[in-house]
Amino acid sequence: MSVEELAFLGLAAIAVGTAMLALLVRELVHTILWVAVFFVSLSGIYFLLEAPFLGVLQLGVYAGAVTILLLFGVMVTRKRIFSKEVATGISPFPFALAVVAMVVLAVVAASLPVPVTLVRSYDVTLLSTALFQQYGAWLVLLGMVMLSALAGAIYLVREGRE
Repeated sequence: MSVEELAFLGLAAIAVGTAMLALLVRELVHTILWVAVFFVSLSGIYFLLEAPFLGVLQLGVYAGAVTILLLFGVMVTRKRIFSKEVATGISPFPFALAVVAMVVLAVVAASLPVPVTLVRSYDVTLLSTALFQQYGAWLVLLGMVMLSALAGAIYLVREGRE
């Protein structure tokens, strides 16, 4: 086994483990932190697959911005973020169902033929041109809609509303 394969297996194990921990922990803040570790491990997988643009995008947008947005939303809307009233986690039945689905998907994936090339190269300049020139205004509009949704959620859950 090469170093890249070992790194991929390690990052994949971290991603699966942190995804399961995010589902199983009881505190909401801990769930968000496990999801952040999951995003970082996915970014590492992108770097291993020689897709640095997607790796940096994953780090900046998901591991950075989305995690901070979730933490900010929880801290603004909840008075006691470490109390039992904000407990999350899943019961044993959905967890068992997820494990069965994961085993079935693994068996199906193992039975499929392996493609000759797993990664195709792409031109980063074309992607960035499409994102920031052709669709730039739509991305700004989407950001404004998300910001107004966050402001509306904060207004609806704030304490003392009548």
